[in-house]
Amino acid sequence: MSPAIIFQLHLVLGYVPWLLCFGAYIWPRLKSMDQVAAQRAIATLHSFRFFGLVFIVPGVVGPNLPAGFTAPAAYGDFATGLLAMLALMTIKTRPLFWLFTIAFNLAGASDIIIDYYHGSQLDLPALAGQLGATYAIPIIYVPLLMITHIAAFYLLLRSPSQRARPLAGDAAAATDA
Repeated sequence: MSPAIIFQLHLVLGYVPWLLCFGAYIWPRLKSMDQVAAQRAIATLHSFRFFGLVFIVPGVVGPNLPAGFTAPAAYGDFATGLLAMLALMTIKTRPLFWLFTIAFNLAGASDIIIDYYHGSQLDLPALAGQLGATYAIPIIYVPLLMITHIAAFYLLLRSPSQRARPLAGDAAAATDA
């Protein structure tokens, strides 16, 4: 198998274990939380996206990785991470919290879609070896980020009557206490 095919398989298969894990463990918990707590948990994960700046650190990625991919990926992640941190820092000022929550989710989902587009246009699979130490980011980290953006949008758009349903185990634990 060529490195390009392996990279493409990795991109697609990176979603499978995260979807299984998310469906079994994360999604039931997020759905049972109140809206603020659920968005706060998602923002906490995305606050680490400042790490995307690693795409522009010389020596971490190969010199032949196109700047048309690295710069937008790095700065899109950085902006998303800062917006997520701002959401977390403004938790007590709800209008600002919601503004930054919506902003980091829009910026972050757009960043991932744009990165997929740029990667396709620049034939990133053929250059996968140039990702160097950052190879794991699009394979392992990005699928979870995209899944949680979709979850965040769903949670933001669901009706108030659908919010904060307790998990069966949580209800049993509450009655035992």
